[in-house]
Amino acid sequence: MVKLSIASWSFHRLLESGQQDMFKYITDCKDLGATQLDPWNGHLAPLIAGDHAMKAGLVPNGQLSAAEKAYLAQVKATAEETGLPFGCLAVDGAHIYETTPEARALNRAVAYRWLEAASLLGATQIRVDAGGPAEMPDDVFAIIIEGYQDLIGRAHQLGIELLIENHWGPSPIAENLSRILDAVPGLGLLIDTNNFQGDKERAWEMFAGRAVSVHIKTFSFDEQGNDPSVDLSKAIHLLTAAGYNGTWGVESVPLDGDEYGAVKKTFALIRRTLESIGL
Repeated sequence: MVKLSIASWSFHRLLESGQQDMFKYITDCKDLGATQLDPWNGHLAPLIAGDHAMKAGLVPNGQLSAAEKAYLAQVKATAEETGLPFGCLAVDGAHIYETTPEARALNRAVAYRWLEAASLLGATQIRVDAGGPAEMPDDVFAIIIEGYQDLIGRAHQLGIELLIENHWGPSPIAENLSRILDAVPGLGLLIDTNNFQGDKERAWEMFAGRAVSVHIKTFSFDEQGNDPSVDLSKAIHLLTAAGYNGTWGVESVPLDGDEYGAVKKTFALIRRTLESIGL
């Protein structure tokens, strides 16, 4: 059976319009045929509110409240009713690099909160961004490495794998991403097929063998059900040839706004490609 997931950013417009929340995300994943849950932390609204309160100095650093823990228990119970486990929790707002020590400390405390949340949900992976300028000078690099080393230690104690994604800042640049991964043993890679700067296919070739999670990103579809802007079949072939056997995550961003339709079409594209290579 092909393992499939939906990064919940795929539904950010439904979330913003009030047509979906975390609980409906879970049931939608079940209805659409996903085999695991890969939420973006924007769907966990009470915890985002808690982050903002913490950064404003209204609550203690790094602490989940009793109400937040109760909410997470409800989320986990809903997931258990569907039979879907939690895979990767993608966290925004906890990136490692900021320009001041004070801002970095606040972000670190946010990251600690989300590590606890991931543990309470039973998630196996968590994505935290590096942050910082794209050029990543040596002083920024040193701060990023220290941060990931700290978070890896905490994540491993909780049985969670810490991931970096080619998302923003320095990480979409292949050489920077490679430098970070080489410097932090145990840091996993979440590949987004679209986010690399420059030659995406070269980056796929460089990193296919290091991927432990993927986002297959789509924008539109032609009559054959392929995204005409990118050769996703090649990306999938490179990943499988390099030994990737994890969950195929979808992060669709449909230009026509049909978020449910884009997930269905991307799932079909993945299945069709894998079938063509006998998987």
